[in-house]
Amino acid sequence: MRQTPPAVLVFAASDPTGGAGIQADLLTLASLGCQPLTALTALTVQDTCGIQRVQAIETDLLEQQARSLLADIPIAAFKLGALGSVDNILCIARIVSDYPGLPLILDPVLASGRGDALADEEMIKVLREALIPRATVLTPNLPEARRLAGPGEEGKMEIAFCARHLLDLGARYVLVTGTHDDTPKVANTLYGASGILRRDHWQRLPGSYHGSGCTLASALAAYLARGTPVEEAVFRAQEYTWNALSHAFRPGKGQFIPDRLFRNHPRAE
Repeated sequence: MRQTPPAVLVFAASDPTGGAGIQADLLTLASLGCQPLTALTALTVQDTCGIQRVQAIETDLLEQQARSLLADIPIAAFKLGALGSVDNILCIARIVSDYPGLPLILDPVLASGRGDALADEEMIKVLREALIPRATVLTPNLPEARRLAGPGEEGKMEIAFCARHLLDLGARYVLVTGTHDDTPKVANTLYGASGILRRDHWQRLPGSYHGSGCTLASALAAYLARGTPVEEAVFRAQEYTWNALSHAFRPGKGQFIPDRLFRNHPRAE
């Protein structure tokens, strides 16, 4: 029998387009040699142009999904995306607190790439209090970092200020992505207790993409689950994500979708 690949438990919402959400996590983790396990937090009605409806999963059902898997399969990491409700955030915080030694990648999905709201202010407050202190790596884009920094902090433009505040809340590392900046290259910056640990620049690709943040966070979870040190894992996850975006396709009328299977695609040759 072959060796069992490292398992990553994902808490995230469903995206029926396959562009983001739990479907994007599945594709990314599997393509990087991990076994993806899933606990669904919400259902969405959406296409490549926007979200029409979000329905949070009942908290009891969410907890049963996760506890059943955790009782059966040893896991190597957690990855968290859109969480659906305040009660779900508190439930997930209780679950992950039983596994303090495992890497936890928190992608604070507050809105879709098109701007559709996925978290209200109460959810953001509870996220700060219950999950950010448990995060190994927090992966906000700059608008998310500003919102998470807290009331009165959103107007501050400095990335470093936002990152420092999030580290003070308890996250071990904060990777702030620059996809929302208007610059020729995307600058992604990893912060730790000592300040900037690395800053990577990537050619900005034309077009609008659906699921880039999910791809990055899941790739990071995959590398950490496989034992890669944090700084190297951050670079390799960015590299994978950029390649997935550079091979993106447009299946509908809206945004492009990253090709997480680009390594197996004829275009990769």
